[in-house]
Amino acid sequence: MSNTLLDIHVRRKIFAETLVLKDVHLQLHAGEVVSLLGPSGCGKSTLLRIAAGLDRDYIGEVNTCGEQLAFVFQEPRLMPWLSVERNIGFHDDNRYDKPWATQLIEEVGLDGFAQALPKALSGGMAQRVAIARGLYSRPRVLLLDEPFSAVDAFTRMKLQDLLLDLARRHHIALLLVTHDVDEALYLSDRVLVMGNRPSSITEDIAITLPHPRDRRDPALASFKAQALTQLQLAHVI
Repeated sequence: MSNTLLDIHVRRKIFAETLVLKDVHLQLHAGEVVSLLGPSGCGKSTLLRIAAGLDRDYIGEVNTCGEQLAFVFQEPRLMPWLSVERNIGFHDDNRYDKPWATQLIEEVGLDGFAQALPKALSGGMAQRVAIARGLYSRPRVLLLDEPFSAVDAFTRMKLQDLLLDLARRHHIALLLVTHDVDEALYLSDRVLVMGNRPSSITEDIAITLPHPRDRRDPALASFKAQALTQLQLAHVI
């Protein structure tokens, strides 16, 4: 497809003499939100690191189609000695774009915290900084490894809505790792179910509901039943 931003084919990935991934093939297209859903240890985060170029010890190919990618980790990983503003642009000291950093601070809802240090932030606020840092390089694709797993349920919902708003505003595609079925269904256009090791994609579930979505929508329950069935068939649950 002409609008493909990321094309991944991992034939084999071995870690500590264990075959973790086998014949995994996925594509991410412009404007898409895709979630990787599966059990702990199945290789979801490994696949994301391969996509980001952080892990090159595998057999296969990754084509980023010439597009800029950015990564948001499970933990914010902020530099404790740097302000919020400087954490957002810390990779870019020589060409630091202060107006752009200021705009991102506003967009993630942290007005007034530009000069705050990470110790002054809540967990949810720190993750907002991490998302802004991911957007700073103006990527076309944002890779996220369980970015909301460390926050409470209400903060998680707010961050999910923020992420979707930012993706729409900046025309970014998202590839997200999560263990949370509800999160995957609420955020995604497609949910890719992965089985136990050696893991592959066992099901590609298209979530055909328009955005913005209502968490109370009964249709989401139907998709959840489908996802749980596929996880059961994959011997995940």
